[in-house]
Amino acid sequence: MSAISAERVARSFRRSFASYHAATGPQARIAEHLAARLAALGAPARFAQGFEIGCGTGHLTQALKERFEFDRLTLNDLTEGACATAKLHGAEFTPGDARDCGWPPQPDLIASASMIQWLEAPGALVAQAARALAPGGWLAISGFGPAQFHELARLGSDARAPGLIAAQHLADALPQGVEILDLGERQEVLWFDTPRDVLRHLRETGVNGAASQVWTRARLARFDSEYRALFGIARGVPLTYHPIWMIARR
Repeated sequence: MSAISAERVARSFRRSFASYHAATGPQARIAEHLAARLAALGAPARFAQGFEIGCGTGHLTQALKERFEFDRLTLNDLTEGACATAKLHGAEFTPGDARDCGWPPQPDLIASASMIQWLEAPGALVAQAARALAPGGWLAISGFGPAQFHELARLGSDARAPGLIAAQHLADALPQGVEILDLGERQEVLWFDTPRDVLRHLRETGVNGAASQVWTRARLARFDSEYRALFGIARGVPLTYHPIWMIARR
């Protein structure tokens, strides 16, 4: 993600920060699943140093704190408003681009949910995280796969995130000596009454941060008509989420 696109994404999430937590049902379920799988796979009940990348409004932070204790927990996010998440959960906060902000030394847990898709090369951050782990440390990461928002892609929209990645490609990014304990994916379809409700959902969640189109009245009418023609049924219109996840141990 270039500096320009990073700032664009940051602006989008700043605008949607107040509405994000309630509007992001899929992201909340992904975070809950990631934390539950981490516990089920035998992660320790207490970590000395946890580091969460892209904490946002705290879906994953909350899910982790419900299952694990931390001697020290550090949260990171591109959006400064996420410092409130850290304060709420008694954590430290490191703002900025996760690739070059200050990481705590040798965390024994590095976790991130629904963030890496905003990077042009998400595998590079996964490799960076794996190398940063303390020996025996745990890595729990989720992102989104190629089928994410495929309806928008079919219509030529650039609202999809730049770093959609297959689960196996996420695993391939790990350096030698890191064991994969869980690797998975699923698809979840949300249904909306109208295509304009889809756009409202995107705006409320900030996930249109990569979009560059200007919504004139004519463009909006064309989007509405084409979306209904291609995907509309009696139930409404769909929007597909394609979460992927990986849990590994060094």
